[in-house]
Amino acid sequence: MAVIKRVDVGSAFKVGLVVYAFLGFFIGLIVAGLSLIAGSLGSLAGGGSGIIGPRGFGAGFGFASIIIFPILYGVIGGVVLSIVAALYNLAAGWVGGLQVDVE
Repeated sequence: MAVIKRVDVGSAFKVGLVVYAFLGFFIGLIVAGLSLIAGSLGSLAGGGSGIIGPRGFGAGFGFASIIIFPILYGVIGGVVLSIVAALYNLAAGWVGGLQVDVE
């Protein structure tokens, strides 16, 4: 039985940054697809034409979400996971840590 007594806050930040950046990328892809569909539907309903109309707005928001979502999700996920690691270290100091069976 191994006991996890401490989690490094810096490594928790890096792991949270990478995991949540991937999650943000996939969510950004979904939002991009939905906004492109919504922009196309808006232009079919008689909206404006050209790049200024709903189609251009949908495409712009969709492509921006692929870039912005991974950055935001990554930074927020890294910060939250490092706070959780610091809280775990505090609680593990009081009760002795988490016991894990490792083979």
